Amino acid sequence: MYKEDTFIEGSFGYDMDFLEKWDSNLIILKSENATVAISGKYQAKVFTSSVSGDEGRSMGWINYDAFGKTNPHMNAYGGESRFWLGPEGNAFSLFFKPGDEMTFENWKTPPPIDSEGWNVTEESETSVALERTMEIENYAGHTLNIRAQREIKILTAQQMEELLGVQAKGVKSVGYKTKNTITNIGDYEWTKETGAPCIWILDMFPPSEETTIFIPYKEDGAGPVATTDYFGEISADRIGYDKGILLFKADGKSRGKLGIPPNRATPMAGSYDAINNVLTITLFDVDSDATYLNQEWNMEGDPFWGDAVNAYNDGPLEDGSQMGPFYELESVSPAAFIKPNESLSHDHAVFHLTGKRENLGQIIEEVFGTTIDRITNFL
Repeated sequence: MYKEDTFIEGSFGYDMDFLEKWDSNLIILKSENATVAISGKYQAKVFTSSVSGDEGRSMGWINYDAFGKTNPHMNAYGGESRFWLGPEGNAFSLFFKPGDEMTFENWKTPPPIDSEGWNVTEESETSVALERTMEIENYAGHTLNIRAQREIKILTAQQMEELLGVQAKGVKSVGYKTKNTITNIGDYEWTKETGAPCIWILDMFPPSEETTIFIPYKEDGAGPVATTDYFGEISADRIGYDKGILLFKADGKSRGKLGIPPNRATPMAGSYDAINNVLTITLFDVDSDATYLNQEWNMEGDPFWGDAVNAYNDGPLEDGSQMGPFYELESVSPAAFIKPNESLSHDHAVFHLTGKRENLGQIIEEVFGTTIDRITNFL
C-alpha cells in the first residue's frame, strides 16, 4: 500500500496512493524501472505509467474530482489508455437512444465502457488480460451483443526499440502494447443495415504550455488532410502542416478536435512536451482500404465514412467550466462487419521517453522523419 504524503503531486507514487483508495485491486506491471497501472474496476483502463517507478513523473491524466461521484453523461475518470466503442454519433450511434436529438442533454456513454467493472482473466508481472460482455442498443434500434477483451503487456527497453526501429540512447522509457478485441456474440451479422461498432482507444495526457501533438499523414492522398471542425474550427494559430506532419498545439487551453481519414493516416502519432522533456509516441493499426465510421453528432454525413486517427485538446466550455486540462491521442478500428462468433482486433501501443532534448530529437528524426525544432517552432 502507498502512504499518504509520501510522494509529491504529479508523481507516479502520488497517483498510486490516490487510485488505491478507489481500487484496492489495482494491477501494476513492471519492467526494470518502468511501471504501468491498470484497473479492472475502472473499465480496463491503463490509468498511468512511469519511466522510473514511484518517484517518476505520472504520464497519464487522472481526473481526481470525478471519483466518488456519478455523472449521467460520462464518468470521466481519465486514464492514459482507455477502451471505448464507436460510433459516438450518426445513424448507428451507441451514445444516443433511438429518436433522441443528438444534443449533450441526451448523450450518454454506455455503462460497460463508462462505469462498470471488467473481469481479469489472466495476470502476470508483465501482462494482464481483461474482458467484459455487453449489450448495447444503437440509434437504429438494433441490439449489439459484444464480448470485449483487452490484453495489456509492458515492454522491455529492447522491445520498445525494436517496435520503434531506433536505438534509444541516453533516455528513460516506459511502453506497453494493448490488443483490443470485440466478438459478435449475438445471433445476427453486423452489416451496413444493422450498424456495426468499432474499437476506439483514447489516450489522455497532462498538457503543458509547450506541448505539441504531431501526426504524420500521406501527402499524396485524395481529399482533405484532416477534419478540423468537430467542436468548431480550430484556429489557424493552433494547427499547421509541415512536409507531411500535422502539428496541433496541446496546452489544454482551447477546446478542439481533429481527425485524419484512413486514406491519409499513417500508423503512428506523437507529442512532445518541451518543458518536461517528454516524448510520447503511439503506434496503432490502420487499414487504408477499410470502412471507418462517422462519429459526428448529426445524421447528415455518410455513417460509413470517418476518421482513423484523432487528436483532442481540452479547453474551457462556453460557460467557463472545464473538465481538464488534458489532451488526447486516439485511434479507431474499422467497422466490425462480422458474423456471430467472429472477432475484430485493434492493436495500440504507447511509449513515453524522457531525457535530453538532443536525444529525444534524434528519436523523432528516426521515427517520424522530422526535427524537434520544426515541432517546437512551427506553431
